[in-house]
Amino acid sequence: MAQEPLEETIDQLENERIGLAEPEPTVKHFKCGSCSAKLEFKPGSNVQKCPYCSHENPIPKSEDDICELDFKEYLTKLLEVEQGPGQLQESLTVQCRECAAEISTDANITSQECPYCGCNFVATAVSKKQIKPRSLLSFKVTSKQAWESFRNWIKRLWFAPNDLKKFAQQNEKLKGMYVPYWTYDADTTSFYHGMRGDYYWVTQTYTTTQNGKSVTRTRQVRKIRWRPASGTVWESFDDVLVLASESLPRKYTEKLEPWDLQNLLPYKDEYLSGFRAESYQIDLARGFDFARDIMDKEIRRLIKLDIGGNQQQITSVKTQHDNVTFKHILLPVWISAYRYRDKVFRFLVNARTGEVQGERPWSWIKIVLAVLAGTALVGLGVWIYFMSQQ
Repeated sequence: MAQEPLEETIDQLENERIGLAEPEPTVKHFKCGSCSAKLEFKPGSNVQKCPYCSHENPIPKSEDDICELDFKEYLTKLLEVEQGPGQLQESLTVQCRECAAEISTDANITSQECPYCGCNFVATAVSKKQIKPRSLLSFKVTSKQAWESFRNWIKRLWFAPNDLKKFAQQNEKLKGMYVPYWTYDADTTSFYHGMRGDYYWVTQTYTTTQNGKSVTRTRQVRKIRWRPASGTVWESFDDVLVLASESLPRKYTEKLEPWDLQNLLPYKDEYLSGFRAESYQIDLARGFDFARDIMDKEIRRLIKLDIGGNQQQITSVKTQHDNVTFKHILLPVWISAYRYRDKVFRFLVNARTGEVQGERPWSWIKIVLAVLAGTALVGLGVWIYFMSQQ
């Protein structure tokens, strides 16, 4: 597969609006066989559990395989609006007017709190047609375990306001969210031009003053000899992970990695019961732009190894992406969002590993006091030094 047709298809998709029919979506619930309440997925298990009578319902094992989908073929189908049966899904979503997150909801819910920013909002649910996820990682860390990790993370924060720690002790507002991601596979061929720099040493003569007399000395000075370099590097990429949400700070979601993608499960609605799922805001084509940037960093590293020498300069790279495939997956995250002095702070917990990342407020009073204390200690040290010299 050549690069140009793929790039043209991506550009065409980004420049066109695709009109899709919007039939009435169906909201799937799972009733307890004992008391008829809504079942919820039990983290760390393969069952749904009733929050009222504790009845458990095993989730049937899926016979479906987790397969990669052909990227170019899928883009072409989207452009021609010829989606085959079962490739797209209908879902009810509401959009938070504060942070623009698009969250799955039930048909009868209009007022709710956004799990991403904590904003209370009223919105009308709309039907949305998107590529449906084919696989997911289920929740493994329970809300209790996630909150304990969150508290420990709060305790380790330097210069945090005192009431932030009180918040961690008094408020348990963690929400379970399935966050949308893309993964991309590709075989790359990269043609490059650059320069190779090799060190060499020359003897330099200089004059200095020693004991009041001018003397001549020599020293070794390092130089760089540059020469042109060009070549080709090949690399295969597997499961390049791209966040498909614009609601979460990317710098924090990246720090939640790594994810155990080798344990992906075929998608089943049962795993989402009791949790929310966000619709993707970064589409398939745009997601591949992010994936190419990730691949490019590794490709440039390989090019520098191929150039060799002591220093390298890359002047141009042309990369061809072949055999591109993708998956649309959901990854589980516990989220806490609250407002502190009119600013939203988000805390994320990887629901597979318990890793915590997030935004935090700073106590400027503590920082000023620390600076003053540090200045005082330095002054004391200087005073002790001069006193010892007398």
